[in-house]
Amino acid sequence: MSQSNSVWLPQLAWYGDTELELRFPSSWEIEVCHMRGHDWPVLSEQELRNAFEHPVGSKRIRELARGVKDVAIIFDDMTRPTPVAQIVPYVLAELREAGVTDENIRFIVALGAHGAHNHIDFRKKLGESVAEKYPVYNHNPYENCKFVGTTSWGTPVSVNAEVMSCDLKIGIGCIVPHPFTGFGGGGKIILPGVASIDTIEANHGPLMQRAIESGQRDSIGLGHFDNNIIHLDVNEAARLAGLDIKIDAIVNLRREIAALFVGEVAAVHTEGVRVAREFYATEPVDGADIVIANAYSKANEAGLAIPVGARLIRENGGDLVILANTPEGQVTHYVMRSFGKSIGGRLWQPRSRLPSRVNRLMVFTPHIDRAGADWLAPPEAIIWLKTWDDVLKKLKMAYPGAARVVVIPDATVQYFPS
Repeated sequence: MSQSNSVWLPQLAWYGDTELELRFPSSWEIEVCHMRGHDWPVLSEQELRNAFEHPVGSKRIRELARGVKDVAIIFDDMTRPTPVAQIVPYVLAELREAGVTDENIRFIVALGAHGAHNHIDFRKKLGESVAEKYPVYNHNPYENCKFVGTTSWGTPVSVNAEVMSCDLKIGIGCIVPHPFTGFGGGGKIILPGVASIDTIEANHGPLMQRAIESGQRDSIGLGHFDNNIIHLDVNEAARLAGLDIKIDAIVNLRREIAALFVGEVAAVHTEGVRVAREFYATEPVDGADIVIANAYSKANEAGLAIPVGARLIRENGGDLVILANTPEGQVTHYVMRSFGKSIGGRLWQPRSRLPSRVNRLMVFTPHIDRAGADWLAPPEAIIWLKTWDDVLKKLKMAYPGAARVVVIPDATVQYFPS
């Protein structure tokens, strides 16, 4: 195999953040689909500080925090690549400057309908010193949520009661492409982040259905942000909850901060999405025999990589290989995933077929999670493979000579602009 036919891909977010070398036969044509922002520079400490000194559409945190007693810092969970530990020190410095004492600060992880975290997760997200110094709480979408109002889209909004008991509410997350809201970030730290299960269901289910039935389906989906009613509903819920400040990062394929936005939730989201649209945009390459779609930033939501990868396969069908290397397996989702062979969350539906153009779906992971197949494809349609040599052996049987291969470095955050 030629060394030039090697590709290095990021792996194991939160578990060492290493790189994996994929080597291909020299007779195969390899093309890597980079996102436009793959080589953007990382923000310096001064540039991070500047984001806090010049918030978008809001006063500085230190001004908002003067005279308040209790502060809730809401941060995104392990399904997001945000290096929260790099951001938190700037938040705490602002709070100290305002005279807020440590005993009046607590952290709450915005799980939405995802499974609870443990203290190992908290230390990875927040850093060991912060996780040990402050109380860090899981969000429970089934209990202890307070009704705060109904959005103009008809979503009844109930929010974590601990969050609502605080005088100042600060959210920390990231902006990446999202299959519902177009782009994550913004008010998603509240809905679904710390919302009740009924609120999450209303936003993810009936509202989505109404959008489809009213002819607004094209305004929803990966990279579709303008006039996206799911996104508008989410940010309205954040205002009802009284989210005071949102901090949103844009991160590269090493989970480093390439842009940071601090300020009022809707203003931050709009400004951040303007940058994210360019940063994560990827030029499609059509007609591949084989697509290698890496799941890195959201390896525990690896199903997100499947429609992105499938689009690049030739019209008469080819092979899709998903790299889903995460020891924890696929994330628990109480709304969207199964909890048995024929039972599942409120909006769970069994997957009945592979996407168009995908003749074979291979999932390359050293950590096979068979229950996690419900996040990917019909279980019987998945070919599970534990090593890259196993993958190559399967592929070379179908392509003993030439093959056109397209590699997507992180198909869980890249998108193709329409």
